[in-house]
Amino acid sequence: MPRLSERKDQLAAFDRLLTIMDELREQCPWDKKQTIESLRHLTIEETFELSDAILENDLNEIKKELGDILLHIVFYARIGSEKGAFDITSVIDSLCEKLIRRHPHIYGDTVAEDENAVKENWEKIKLKEKGNTSVLGGVPRSLPALIKAMRIQEKARGVGFDWEEKHQVWEKVEEEMQEFKSEFNAADESEIDKEKATAEFGDLLFSLINYARFIDINPEEALEKTNLKFIRRFQHLERSAKESGKKLEDMSLAEMDIFWEEAKKLGS
Repeated sequence: MPRLSERKDQLAAFDRLLTIMDELREQCPWDKKQTIESLRHLTIEETFELSDAILENDLNEIKKELGDILLHIVFYARIGSEKGAFDITSVIDSLCEKLIRRHPHIYGDTVAEDENAVKENWEKIKLKEKGNTSVLGGVPRSLPALIKAMRIQEKARGVGFDWEEKHQVWEKVEEEMQEFKSEFNAADESEIDKEKATAEFGDLLFSLINYARFIDINPEEALEKTNLKFIRRFQHLERSAKESGKKLEDMSLAEMDIFWEEAKKLGS
């Protein structure tokens, strides 16, 4: 628990932020024009910037991006208060009440001996609160497909719909790979049924995401790290080609591969 002096500093800092938000909303031409709708895409952008900082493990940048997201939270709350819909007090109170409800192992008499039990309780309570007819009803439609697959699988697991052993999940991956290969044979030059191949490829990706989840690998994080690694290596290739007086479009794949291998050896 924070010391009393620390809590006073925290409350004073939050009060200062709310005061500045009020002043900006009342005096700044740009801030005065903003709506909940106009802020939406900016909030999404700030969230991705925070994600980048986390992947880079840049703690100073994480601090800055958290500040930007906090600004958006108080901005939405200020607009909500102008509409008479909600304010920052009701936002925080609602959050506190939800956290207490969803942690009955802390604030009630429910027993949760491990992380999985906590997750299962959370999903069951959430389902009851929202009144969804489906366990999957709370998954946002606009989530990127890879993250959506993760959330779907996690929610299904929360009610006991999951594999028991990891080898079963890997067998499913292999099964889906075979089904995809039967629809899209790389050695066969005949025209494929693109719709069927697309469906089988989706099944394969879903099973791989499921396996990653089962062995505690975040597939979104894993793929993004590979994206960043590819970018670093490709940019090394571009720099090396330029330093050699060559253009990528004039180089053979074998020539480019020399610089690519250099990047791998350099740890890029």
